[in-house]
Amino acid sequence: MEKIKNVSIIELHNFRNHPFKVETNVELCELMKSIEKEGVLVPLLVRTNPYGDGYEVVSGHRRKEAAKWAGKTEVPVVVRELDDDQAVVAMVDSNLHRENLKPSEKAFAYRMKLEAMKHQGKKLTTNNDDMTLAQVEPMSADMETVDIVSNVMRSNERLARQAGESVAQIKRYIRLTYLIPKILDMVDDGKIAFTIAVELSYLKEEEQYELHAVMDLEQCTPSLSQANRLKRLSQSGKLDMDAIYSVLEEEKPNQREQIKIRADVLADYFPDDFTPKQKVELIEKLVKEWHEKQVYRNETKQPGR
Repeated sequence: MEKIKNVSIIELHNFRNHPFKVETNVELCELMKSIEKEGVLVPLLVRTNPYGDGYEVVSGHRRKEAAKWAGKTEVPVVVRELDDDQAVVAMVDSNLHRENLKPSEKAFAYRMKLEAMKHQGKKLTTNNDDMTLAQVEPMSADMETVDIVSNVMRSNERLARQAGESVAQIKRYIRLTYLIPKILDMVDDGKIAFTIAVELSYLKEEEQYELHAVMDLEQCTPSLSQANRLKRLSQSGKLDMDAIYSVLEEEKPNQREQIKIRADVLADYFPDDFTPKQKVELIEKLVKEWHEKQVYRNETKQPGR
């Protein structure tokens, strides 16, 4: 049975390439207040630090930061001996249940876990081969390739089931890890939609930097159809700064000028049972009649009429 022991916070090191951000927000503040009052109720999961002294935190990064913020010098931990792949799987699984995860967090978490699951599958295959080496013929190169591909497919499917996502959606999330940080930040901030970001992830790194420069300068983002066009231009080797400008300068439907009128401003002039659609139709009809009268009036004022 694993034992719980108290460890100095300075001995705890964050998990290498940890994809989940620990932000100083309201939730962390509430956690800090709870720890001030009652201490850390759920021990952190750690392993012996493979990169140096102390321990590497597998699960509990937010608790560690909140405890430090609350002035604690020690926290309870469970030390578990895990290899790199086991540690990645445990780290991801302990965080994926959190609400309000950012797209980038899910993306890197899915990628890390999938790679760890593939490694585990290959290790299992290798171990099984070693156990039966004296009894069976060695695998051919083609059989090894089929086995590896089969393992990758099984890993994809297992991850999808565990995450409650489709295999296709897992692949889309992982595509986000190919975005440059500046564009990925725009996805996290809601400035670029998920489906658009997936298309942009197929652009080469230098093309993405050029795209970000244009977006920043023009204060615009591509639509889904524009992102798809940028992707196709990149794949054909025709995407440069001029092409990016040309695509982004095209008017998008949601960029057309709109006139907005507060409903309460005109409420007194419509029957109570009028639907929003009927109100819009009536406004269009009246504006059209007004326009026709203006045209007629201008024509009758012309000389010779």
